[in-house]
Amino acid sequence: MKTLQATSLLCMKKTKNILNVIFLTLLSNIAIKAQTNFGYEDFKNLVLKNHPTVKQANLYPKDAEAEIMQAKGAFDPKLSSNFDRKAFKGADYYNRWENALKIPTWSGVDFKLGYENRTGKNLLPEESSQLLVAGLSLPIGQGLVIDARRNTLKQARLAKNYAEAERQKLINSTIYYAAKTYWEWWFSYQQLQLIKEGYDLADKRFVATRERARIGEQATIDSVEAKITLQDRQVALEQALIDLQNNRLALSNYLWSADETPLELPEDAVPPLAAIRKVDDTTLQSLISQAKAQHPEIQKLNVKIDQLQIEERFRKEMLKPIFNANFNFIADGFASKAIYNYENSFSVNNHKLGFEFVMPLFLRKERGKLQQIRIKQQSTGFELNLARREIMNDVYAAYNDVRNYEKQLKIQEDATKNQELLVKAEQRKFDIGESTLFLINSRESKWIEMKTKVESLKSKYEKALANLAYMAGLSEIL
Repeated sequence: MKTLQATSLLCMKKTKNILNVIFLTLLSNIAIKAQTNFGYEDFKNLVLKNHPTVKQANLYPKDAEAEIMQAKGAFDPKLSSNFDRKAFKGADYYNRWENALKIPTWSGVDFKLGYENRTGKNLLPEESSQLLVAGLSLPIGQGLVIDARRNTLKQARLAKNYAEAERQKLINSTIYYAAKTYWEWWFSYQQLQLIKEGYDLADKRFVATRERARIGEQATIDSVEAKITLQDRQVALEQALIDLQNNRLALSNYLWSADETPLELPEDAVPPLAAIRKVDDTTLQSLISQAKAQHPEIQKLNVKIDQLQIEERFRKEMLKPIFNANFNFIADGFASKAIYNYENSFSVNNHKLGFEFVMPLFLRKERGKLQQIRIKQQSTGFELNLARREIMNDVYAAYNDVRNYEKQLKIQEDATKNQELLVKAEQRKFDIGESTLFLINSRESKWIEMKTKVESLKSKYEKALANLAYMAGLSEIL
C-alpha cells in the first residue's frame, strides 16, 4: 500500500513538473511573440518623418521661397495716387491730383500709365487741367545689363539651392547621430543576451556543483568558486541592464509622433539581427563621385561662388554713369472721343521728354566694392579647393575604417568559433574528471567575452558605415 502511494505521489510530481514545463514553454513563446522587432530602417524612416530637427530642416527651402517672393516684389506693378491742395483766405489756389500705374520689367524698362487733374487759379502756366500719360523709362547707361532688383532676384534664386544644401546637411547630421545611437542600443541588447546566457550557465553550474559537494562527490571549495563566478556574472548582468536602459532612453530622444509628441521606446522592442552590408572599391568610387556633386558643403560653396559672380557683374555695371531717358505721350484727359483729334490725343507732338545723367568723378566707392567682391571670390575659391580635398580624404579615411572593421569582424568570428571548440573540449574533460572548474569557467568567460566583442564589432561596423555616408554628404549608403 505504501509502495502504491509513493508511486502515485511520484507520478503526480512528474505530471506537475511536466505541466510546469509546458506552462513555462507557453509563457516563453507568448513573451517572444509579444516582442516587437524594431529594425534600423523602421527607426530611420520614423526619424525622417517626425523628428523636430528634420522638420526644422524642411523649413529652409520654404524660407528661401519667401526670399524669392520678396525679391520678385521689386517687379510688382505699383499703383499710386497723390492729392495736393492749397486754399487761402477763401481762394482756391490749386488742386493737384496725380495717379500713376508703373510696371517694372525684367529688361530694366519701366512702363507708366497716368492720369493728372490740376485745377485752381495759381497753377503754373505749363500745367494743363487734365492729362492722360503713357510712357516709359529706359536706363541707357547704368542698369541696362543688370540692376539692383535683378541682382537681388538672381541671388535669391541661387539662395534656394543654398537652403536645400543646408537642409540636407542638417538631415544628414541628424541621421548620422541617430544611427550611432541606434547601433549602441543594438549592441547593448545583444550584450545583455550574451551576459544573460553566461549567467544562466554559471547558475546551473553552481547549482550542480553545490549538490555534488553536498553529497560528497566534489570538493566544497568548488561550489565557492562556482558561486564567485555566478556573482561576477550577476554584476555584469546588472551593468548590462543599466546600459540597455540608458541606451533605450537615448534612442527615445529620436522618437516622435506626427503631432510632435515625444515617444518612448517600448520595453518589448528588440533589435533584429543585423545583416552585414558589404562595401568595396566600386562603392567607394560611387561615394567619391556623389560627394563631389552632392556634398552639402561643396554645394553651398558653389552657390556662394555663383552669387559672387552675379554680384561682380552688378558691381561692374555700377561703374557706368547713370543715364536714364524718360518719354511719355500725353493727351487731353477731358476731351470726349467725339472731339479727339491730332492736337489733343496721343501723338508725337504731345509728349514729355527727359534725361538724367549722373557720373561720380573718381568712382572710389564703386571700384572699392568691386575689388572687395573679387577678393571674396578668391577667398571662396580657396575655401572650395580646401573643402574638396578634406572631404575626399575624410571619405577615404571613413572607408578605411569600414574595411578595417570588416576584417576584424571576420577574424573575431573565426577566433570565437575556435574558442567555442575549446569550451566544449574543456567541458568534456571536466565531465570525465580531467579538468577543473576554474579552467572551464575561464574558457567559458573568455568565450562570452569574445562573442560580445563580435557583436561590438558589428555595431562599430554599422556606425562606421553611417560615418562613411555622412562624410560623403549622404544620409545613407545606397
